[in-house]
This record gives sequence, structure tokens and C-alpha cells, in this order.
Amino acid sequence: MSTLQLSTTNKKVRRFATGFQYSVIALALINVCPSPVLAQDGHSHTPAQQQQTSEQQSRAGALMKLVRESTERFQDVKQAEYEGYHLQFGCVSGDDFGAMGLHYVNDTLVGSGMIDPTRPQIILYEAQPNGTLKLTGTDYLVLAEGWDASHPGVTPQLMGQTFHYFATPNRFGLPAFYTLHVWAWKDNPKGAFVNWHPHVSCQSFEGKTTQ
Repeated sequence: MSTLQLSTTNKKVRRFATGFQYSVIALALINVCPSPVLAQDGHSHTPAQQQQTSEQQSRAGALMKLVRESTERFQDVKQAEYEGYHLQFGCVSGDDFGAMGLHYVNDTLVGSGMIDPTRPQIILYEAQPNGTLKLTGTDYLVLAEGWDASHPGVTPQLMGQTFHYFATPNRFGLPAFYTLHVWAWKDNPKGAFVNWHPHVSCQSFEGKTTQ
């Protein structure tokens, strides 16, 4: 399945950038605010034990609930494929700090530039020893060039969760981008919205591993 990965960086850029238009989906759900951007591959953790206000906890819980309701049908990867998601990057591993797993990307959603909690650009899976794939979460992604041009000096947010920044060059061969992982289907002891999951592994994946 890893052969589905785009063969060249130029193809990736064209497919991801086509028709890129930025919009805000319901101010109650999506915010932008001036805040520091986290560096590529950094251990950008939001520890589960970190103190949060009741409002922050409520918004985080609402986002997790909404993601689960919107992606439950993707427990079967065939449904994700039917709706236009396909495997890219092989299995993404972070070596000593866990992995992201398998990214099933919907190029149309990436190209739309929309940040919508019910329509993630990427569905995350983990390969299992029996050959099946287990749904672990979602990943929301916007390309930095277009976002920064439309929102200078601000970082994208989704229901109070700030996106992380990946500079270029990066392990994915993509231009700089903002991303937010939501580990809605596999509890992450480092936090539900961090990049890496210490209990996700590429060990059972037989294809290419991206490190």
C-alpha cells in the first residue's frame, strides 16, 4: 500500500496546493490567535496532567467527542478509502518518542484549505499484528504559505487547540505546514493533541517507514 505515496515532492506540492483557499468554519469552532509556533519534530506535548481551566477542558472534550462522532465510520479503512483517503508517507515513526502511524490523506480536503472538525484532512491508523488497521485518530493540516498569506502573524487553531508547525525540509517532503493531531481513538498519555504517540508503533507495518 505504500506505493500510493506520491513519487516526487513536486507532485505532492501540486496536489496539496491545488485550489487552496482559506476559510473559517463557524467562529465557535475555529479560531486564530497570535501565539508561538512549535518547531518541526519538537516534543510539542500537552501533558495529560497539565493544569487546565474548566473552559479549556470543556472545549477539549467537545472536540474529542465531535471527532469520534465524525470518524466512527472509519473504523473500517475501506470506508476511508471509499471517501477519497489514501495512504501516504508509509508508516511515520519517531524512533525514541513513539510514532504517528499511517496517514490516510484526502487530497481534496487538503486542497480546500478548510479547517472543519468534522472533515479531517487525514485519518490515522496503526498496523496490527494480524494484518488489520486500527483507527487511532485524525490529523488536520494546512499549508503554511497560503495560511500565512491570509492570516499574517497568527497560528491556526481548532476549538482552542493550537496547530503545530513543521518547517521545510521535513521528513514528508512537503512545503512548510501546520498540523493538529487528535488522538481520539487511542489514549495518549502525553496528551490528546500532540504530534507523537508513545504507544503507536510501526513494527507490524510491512511497507516503507518514514523517519
